[in-house]
Amino acid sequence: MAIVCLEYTVFHSMMAFRRAALPGLLTALLLSPAMAQGKRSYINDKKAPENRHDLDVIQQQVKDSLPAARRATICIDLGDGSGSGVIVSPEGLILTAAHVTGGVGKEFTVIFEDGKKVKAESLGLNSSVDCAMARITEPGTYPFVEIDRDDSAKLGDWVFALGHSGGFDKERGVVSRIGRLVQVKDSTIQSDCSLIGGDSGGPLFDLSGHLIGIHSRVGARTPENMHVPVREFVKNWDKMQKEEFVGDGPFAKKPEKGKGFLGLGTKERAGGGLDVDKVGRESPAEKAGLKPGDILLKMDGTELKSKGQFQDLLKEKAPTDKVALELLRNGKPETLTLRLGER
Repeated sequence: MAIVCLEYTVFHSMMAFRRAALPGLLTALLLSPAMAQGKRSYINDKKAPENRHDLDVIQQQVKDSLPAARRATICIDLGDGSGSGVIVSPEGLILTAAHVTGGVGKEFTVIFEDGKKVKAESLGLNSSVDCAMARITEPGTYPFVEIDRDDSAKLGDWVFALGHSGGFDKERGVVSRIGRLVQVKDSTIQSDCSLIGGDSGGPLFDLSGHLIGIHSRVGARTPENMHVPVREFVKNWDKMQKEEFVGDGPFAKKPEKGKGFLGLGTKERAGGGLDVDKVGRESPAEKAGLKPGDILLKMDGTELKSKGQFQDLLKEKAPTDKVALELLRNGKPETLTLRLGER
């Protein structure tokens, strides 16, 4: 069952109402069924709810939007830590934070609220604004949410945040928190939803259940948290899908050229090409299927003539870069595409 935290600072103007109103709101937030509404609510334009009816409007809209949002909110298990993310296509495209994925081409496990696990890998990112994209690599149709491509969120709007706070917990489920947008800037938005570690990369929704942002920075005080607005993802969408590392900011470190690792030993051949005589255990070469006895002919279209030339070509590559190797195996031509590791 989800945990819902309603900030006192958000509701201080409502304290004149009966105490029974807030428990009713909490109960409805924990219950969850139905479909997201698609219309902007009048409640967003009020400084504070003025009566029980206003509270009921917030209650009903979150109640309708929450089930689909929770199904699409996933835990990103990195092995040595975890974050959150949200699925935005039936094929399993994921939006999260750059500081969660940490780079391009990294493999991790996605955990759904019901405990189901699937494999995924990171795509591109923008390290300057903390946005990243990933995808589930196992075939299937996955629950997803719609994003707010119209960039319609405004200062003061009611929102709700989801995430796997502190890591995955099947008994507890996804954690839900409600609040308002308290600051809107070009590349960030701020809400007073309470976030903690593990929420990073998780989704921020408007009352209609449309994704408006991704959790980026947890504040020194839990109600002071920054999110990357969806418009930053839309702006970098094509580049991230193409696995590009965009920007030079603090949220992810750009791989350094010359540190790409392949993990094989070769010998020069008199007629050109290189004989593969060793393949390192659990190396990128082994994972890609390279075997002793293979004859390497080209890398990324360049003919291989010597070990030194091959090493020079690899020095231009960084960890997570993809390379295409054309080879002969048992006299038959093959092409293997693999992603380099890190030395």
